[in-house]
Amino acid sequence: MAEFEHPAESHSSSDTQTQAGDALLAKILTVSDGVVEGVREDRSGEALFAALTSDGYKIVERKVVSDGVGPVAAALEELVQDFSGLVVTTGGTGFTARDLTPEGTLQVVERSAPGLAEAMRLVNPLGRLSRAVAGTVGNAIIINTPGSTAGCVECYGAVADVLPHALRLLHGERLH
Repeated sequence: MAEFEHPAESHSSSDTQTQAGDALLAKILTVSDGVVEGVREDRSGEALFAALTSDGYKIVERKVVSDGVGPVAAALEELVQDFSGLVVTTGGTGFTARDLTPEGTLQVVERSAPGLAEAMRLVNPLGRLSRAVAGTVGNAIIINTPGSTAGCVECYGAVADVLPHALRLLHGERLH
């Protein structure tokens, strides 16, 4: 196992290990009918790419799917298969009829991580309108973020400081 370190944290080398070299691994799933249909740019996916890269993550896959429980669940199942890292979704967490990302995510998540979702909701007053969820599947953490460019980065930023620690724990490191 090779070492990785989150730039905002300082750890001994034995505290920071993953299977993929010296970077944290991440995947981004954009959930948007408009992006799939080619009538909207994937601005939130780009914003997450920039934020995650800035925090030391290596983005190993990006995917775009239509809104809906089935497409989201199927995409997440593919993204987490044999993956150790972070999966961030953007889009589909609100109140419109097609906003079904949390329901699709819950079909895949093995263990819920409500503290992450709660922290993301607290970052902005509009967060109270978010139905986003977070949880783990195998060695992967999934977090849902909103589809707005500012909102997805804000929500990721609300939990960015604890995610490397959570990933190390998930990968079996004894840190306490």
